[in-house]
Amino acid sequence: MTQQHKILIANRGEIAVRIIQACRDLDITSVALYADDDIDSLHVQLADEAWALSGQTAKDTYLNIDKILAIAKQSQATMLHPGYGFLSERADFAQAVQNAGLIWIGPSPASIEQLGDKISARKLAQAVGAPLVQGTDEPLQQAQQAVDFAKQYGLPIAIKAAYGGGGRGLKVAWSLDEVAELYESAVREATAAFGRGECFVEQYLDQPRHVEAQVIADQHGHVVVVGTRDCSLQRRNQKLVEEAPAPFLTEEIQQQILNSAQAICRAAGYVGAGTVEYLLSRDGKLSFLEVNTRLQVEHPVTEQTAGLDLVAEQIAIALGQPLSIQQTPAAQGHSLEFRINAEDPARGFIPAFGTLTAFQPPSGIGVRLDTGVRSGSLVSSHFDSLMAKLIVTGATREIAIQRAKRALKSFQIEGVASVLPFHRAVLEHADFTEDFKVHTRWIEQDLQHDFAVAPRSQYSHQNVLQRYPIEIDGKLHQVGLPAALLGAMQMSQPVEHVMTAPKHQPQQLLAPINGVISSWKVTEQDQVQEGDVVGVMEAMKMEVPILAHSSGRIQQLAATGQTLHADQPIAEIV
Repeated sequence: MTQQHKILIANRGEIAVRIIQACRDLDITSVALYADDDIDSLHVQLADEAWALSGQTAKDTYLNIDKILAIAKQSQATMLHPGYGFLSERADFAQAVQNAGLIWIGPSPASIEQLGDKISARKLAQAVGAPLVQGTDEPLQQAQQAVDFAKQYGLPIAIKAAYGGGGRGLKVAWSLDEVAELYESAVREATAAFGRGECFVEQYLDQPRHVEAQVIADQHGHVVVVGTRDCSLQRRNQKLVEEAPAPFLTEEIQQQILNSAQAICRAAGYVGAGTVEYLLSRDGKLSFLEVNTRLQVEHPVTEQTAGLDLVAEQIAIALGQPLSIQQTPAAQGHSLEFRINAEDPARGFIPAFGTLTAFQPPSGIGVRLDTGVRSGSLVSSHFDSLMAKLIVTGATREIAIQRAKRALKSFQIEGVASVLPFHRAVLEHADFTEDFKVHTRWIEQDLQHDFAVAPRSQYSHQNVLQRYPIEIDGKLHQVGLPAALLGAMQMSQPVEHVMTAPKHQPQQLLAPINGVISSWKVTEQDQVQEGDVVGVMEAMKMEVPILAHSSGRIQQLAATGQTLHADQPIAEIV
């Protein structure tokens, strides 16, 4: 039944590896795609076939529908799995895949359109009686509309991308004077991440928990909530720690989540794996947030506690098979997931990139690692900072926490900054381990910890490929060779891709991250104060503010759109 199929994986990194593993279990041929920086990546090495996307940026590679479909045809793939992120929630991509004669492993384009549009998703949730806060009925046309909403319903408000998820294009405004600026920032992020910038606004619950329900549904009308998760530990609206089942829920809240999640997906005619997300206030008010019409990053904790392979389930559903379960399974123990991102907690979790000189994960009972990297891997500046996920499971939450402490203590990463110090600190904090006082802004508001600043990666070049035509048996092909290799051949000696950190002058304002200057908030010769936001840089589809390191007059501004390395001078304050 399955051996004749071949699955093209339209993604990269650890989720591509995860799908490849499921294909191996099901004896299905896997086909990987890769951007130039990913030529030596783990998912490329593990797949049965690997095809080049011939480009560096997400726009030119994993977001390029024409390239992906062309490779699908060339490789004779019969099915396509989008993973998460990139094109996974694009209805036009799902439709294009089906139009090309491939089996789409995911919900129907109509469901993606309806639920991916957060406005229509809210209307559907309202129709089935799901709990909701106040919000706009249509995407906004200008920043002033967000300001007017805030004046009418009060602050804080959430400004959210109408056609995206994963924290991209989501801004929370706490004061009226920042609403307009945050609206524009949300539009820019949404456009960069999803190709569409429309945003809407809704009331934001202060210090809420983030709770979600994992749903699977087949083509025969069966809809099952597999379990709940808590994903409250976030920074910049991006999750860092998740766990299943969601702890410390009342029976009433638990049933509200299970019943409304099932009702929403049933009303949408949903097929495949999906997640219904909620916010839960401190006073017990539950509010529908959104539906993610794809596999979630945090799906492993549900797999561990439900005893279910969700990727295999996705494939079976796409092939027309019924669900392997018909009701919510009883949780088997407790599971925690720690996202291992290339980010520096001491610098506000700014992304890092470079070469991993050491990657030594833990092992032992109760430990699972989903990873897309290994020692020697390149963490590219062009893509998300997620390197791996550490999943730890125990019979109880207390046991899982203790095992996690052991696993995180032995986890060693060198060459790039990582969030390991943050995870270790969290497991020593009573707000998480005992009292469970965490909420979606707990990291920014309540976590008091002096993290050591990680050394900057000295890797100065990405894995740039030079492509050349070559004729083999009368047929023209292209061969891609790393530029470093060509340089080494020309020099007849090894090329060291390291740079010596230059000495900087006190007046120089340095780039906080490796990225692109997207905008300046000041002009030449403006007077600024220490701590002022003077500009914005963008990396990995996230915006990072540029803060004045001293007071004075700013000058010598680097050009907007310029790509710079972290700690490179971008202005002077005198």
